[in-house]
Amino acid sequence: MEEQPANHSPQETHHSPCNGGDPRSIIFGKYEMGRLLGKGTFAKVYHARNLKTSESVAIKVISKDLVKKEGLMEQITREISVMRLVRHPNVVDIKEVMATKQKIFVVMEYVKGGELFAKVARGRLKEQAARKYFQQLISAVDFCHSRGVSHRDLKPENLLLDDDENLKVSDFGLSALPEQLRNDGLLHTRCGTPAYVAPEVLRKKGYDGAKADIWSCGVILYVLLAGFLPFQDENVMKMYTKIFKAEFEFPPWFSHEAKRLISRLLVADPERRITIQGIMRVPWFCKGFTRSATFTIQEPIDQEKLTEQSKELELVRSKSSPPFYNAFEFISSMSSGFDLSNLFENRTKSGSLFTSRCSASSIMGKLESLAKKLNFRTVWSKDYKLRMQGVSEGRKGKLSVTAEVYEVAPEVAVVEFSKSAGDTLEYRKLCEEDIRPALKDMVWSWQGESCGCACQD
Repeated sequence: MEEQPANHSPQETHHSPCNGGDPRSIIFGKYEMGRLLGKGTFAKVYHARNLKTSESVAIKVISKDLVKKEGLMEQITREISVMRLVRHPNVVDIKEVMATKQKIFVVMEYVKGGELFAKVARGRLKEQAARKYFQQLISAVDFCHSRGVSHRDLKPENLLLDDDENLKVSDFGLSALPEQLRNDGLLHTRCGTPAYVAPEVLRKKGYDGAKADIWSCGVILYVLLAGFLPFQDENVMKMYTKIFKAEFEFPPWFSHEAKRLISRLLVADPERRITIQGIMRVPWFCKGFTRSATFTIQEPIDQEKLTEQSKELELVRSKSSPPFYNAFEFISSMSSGFDLSNLFENRTKSGSLFTSRCSASSIMGKLESLAKKLNFRTVWSKDYKLRMQGVSEGRKGKLSVTAEVYEVAPEVAVVEFSKSAGDTLEYRKLCEEDIRPALKDMVWSWQGESCGCACQD
């Protein structure tokens, strides 16, 4: 593809490298823009080099005017938010986001192995290779689902390969988050690529995004092993009919185990379709499968050791004051508006945050009572920080929550919650159903909400 440097903004300068003197762009003084990798309606993707580390990256340059004109700014911000949320070895990594008045620059991991589609286009894969890619796909999809993200456009064109032939899921433009669910708890937007889309998505009754993703994974596995689609017809309506009935045939070279798994993936009724947990118990899938480090559950905490430490720290806590919370950080955190640079700053903390007019000591006392009520173990740390750990095993191990109290002014404190370990969805549920109601008498304002009644000391 012909090399085309990005359009230049006020924050871009020109530079002539040694390789032939071909002009390149330097953006934000950090990246040297290179060849065009691909382009769509609203964006172009370029190869680039980090000037400080010499690392190769891919930069997606999005036109704000075009996106706003088509009313797709919400979709773009959601795509970026999702990529920030689903950090996994088998998902294309987002490094940072920058912006000018005219453009958004999304800096991503450069995956130079190309699309998995190109490999399949040359012919079907051997079963061992297909299994490896399918294992990595399921690992990535499971991680996305654990964070409440449904991809909704899984297909070989959106699966990239790195230098080591490892799979990377990309293109979250059609992905969905829990807030997009309607009152029935389902998604209703018909989207995706017809040949890979689940039958329930084609209907108008709503669907579970996670279950629809599993169907797409089934189609992908079939394609990897066969070299062609399970549902295909020149007449689109006939193809849809085959999808609705899950009507397909296996080529003779499919193994019995592969046939059995695909038959459980491509089930028209989503309630009868195999789950990811079920997939991970299938012997064919388990061959040579090792979980990514991302899935590693933390070792149990040594409670005796922590009890001794907490007694020592209690003496420190009683004599100290809560840390001062930077006013600028406080104002930024409480802002409900969408600020691109703030949201994607590397040091931005994730969690739930509220202000209170109660004293730091009374807040800590309330948190201790709450932890006891929830049957959580508590561990004190320095500077008015409390760690609460659940005793029961969750989906990703024991849930652990850290609460930290900051002093903004003599009569104003900020309390920040963050997940230390465990599953994100379990953490969100705990915040919404237990923490918020229990602390309502102490809260002046939750992050992004207007100030309500205050607790007077």
